Amino acid sequence: MSPTRPYSPWRRAGDFVIISGQLGVLPDHETTTFVEGGTAAELRQALANAKTVLGEAGATLHDVVKASLFVLDMSDFAACNEVWLETFSDPLPTRTAVAVAQLPLGAKTEVELWAYAPEH
Repeated sequence: MSPTRPYSPWRRAGDFVIISGQLGVLPDHETTTFVEGGTAAELRQALANAKTVLGEAGATLHDVVKASLFVLDMSDFAACNEVWLETFSDPLPTRTAVAVAQLPLGAKTEVELWAYAPEH
């Protein structure tokens, strides 16, 4: 998805692909529209958006080795973990989870991923 800020959606650094933070916004909308259903639903959509961006860079969710998860409310943490386990399989990526006071555009969650994906 195209950035709304002055940054790249993804960058390659050697064998690593790093993607910018993804939000739970619906793709192909003229305006920023978040998926309905709360934090878990936003995370599910953010991870779907991340999958698309990784694909543009020649990587997959299976290649992800490091993740950062940002949430507004830690009471949503267990639900986010359920979404995480729906999305990733073993070996799970390492992850940092941080509660924040605010996220861009009013998001409830944001996810940043690093993938190890050597170019062939």
